[in-house]
Amino acid sequence: MGSVTGSVGLAGCEWLQYDYRAGLLAADPPESFTMWRYRGLLPVPDGPVRYPVPVGGTPLLPVPGLRQALGTPRLWVKDETRNPTASNKDRATALVIEDGLRRGVDTVTTASTGNAAVSTAVGAAAAGLRAVIFVSPSCRPEKVARMAQAGAWVLQVPEGYAAAVDLSRAAARAFGWLDRNTGVNPVTLEAKKTVAFEVWEQLGRVVPDVVVAPVGDGPTLVALDKGFAELVDCGLATRRPRLVGVQAARCQPLVRAWQGRPAGSGELDPGATAADGIAVLRPAIGDAVLDAVGRTGGELVAVGEDDLRRAVDGLAARAGVGAEPAGAAALAGLEAVLATGAVDRLETTVLLVTGRGGAGPAAPGGPDRVLVTDSLGAVERALSGSR
Repeated sequence: MGSVTGSVGLAGCEWLQYDYRAGLLAADPPESFTMWRYRGLLPVPDGPVRYPVPVGGTPLLPVPGLRQALGTPRLWVKDETRNPTASNKDRATALVIEDGLRRGVDTVTTASTGNAAVSTAVGAAAAGLRAVIFVSPSCRPEKVARMAQAGAWVLQVPEGYAAAVDLSRAAARAFGWLDRNTGVNPVTLEAKKTVAFEVWEQLGRVVPDVVVAPVGDGPTLVALDKGFAELVDCGLATRRPRLVGVQAARCQPLVRAWQGRPAGSGELDPGATAADGIAVLRPAIGDAVLDAVGRTGGELVAVGEDDLRRAVDGLAARAGVGAEPAGAAALAGLEAVLATGAVDRLETTVLLVTGRGGAGPAAPGGPDRVLVTDSLGAVERALSGSR
């Protein structure tokens, strides 16, 4: 394994540092292609991995139908829907729980708009831990059902997602739980950066020109920046790709910050977009997103609801990839930057499809596992004697 030598603060975000060298990334073909292939650049001590579910190693698809339709002969789709719960959130869940298993922690918590919570619930069930999930009342019922079905305790916070994050973090501190909250625990970035390593390796150890990714709280895009930066630090690449972040037009706080102008009426309404997975009013590491996009010469764009629907249909019909609107936002964003000329059609471009949103409604997990709470005292009372 590589040695964590410390950490640095970057735009309000903690980046773990390693003793960078080329040998930390294996050159031989993997026997089993998962995110643990890159443990030399992960904060994982020696010894067998304890997390029981294979994660990562998702395909990079050449998508000839999309290439022809868009006139982009070097377009690729990184399909993160192939992960265990059909989203890239499984990477962060795996590394956070791996850390908890090694430290003997028995409960993991997070707040989420949906996919991270489902991932945490399923991952905790597989690892034998208790999951306590905090969500807003607007979290989609089918996702809440999947969490409860996996045995998680789901606590709905009436004040909304930002309040759910605050209460989850307070509970983690008060009760000694694992904090899997996105962008807060630096381990979540470490896990998600493995997407960059995989893309580089799948392209023949070459960095693409552009990577387009949906942006909600921000860790997915910031982790890509960190991953490609570490390839440079290891002497395995000479540059980073330009990063293009995509938000829904009806909830676009970072796009407006990037453009330097206040959001207008209807541009900060999480409940008004089908892309619930990126509908975040208070991005956890928004400053780091703006920094990464700026340093790489990238762009932040907003896309409309019709654009998102067309992207979902386009991925299905021309790439064979099923995606929810938030997961398909990268395709809608690519079409926007192709139209403005910010991305050239002949550049090597990778779209990150982050999630599918599940295979359909889950069976109810029992109403006793879905509770309403608004304080630490209420959390403690609700979970008294539970496992």
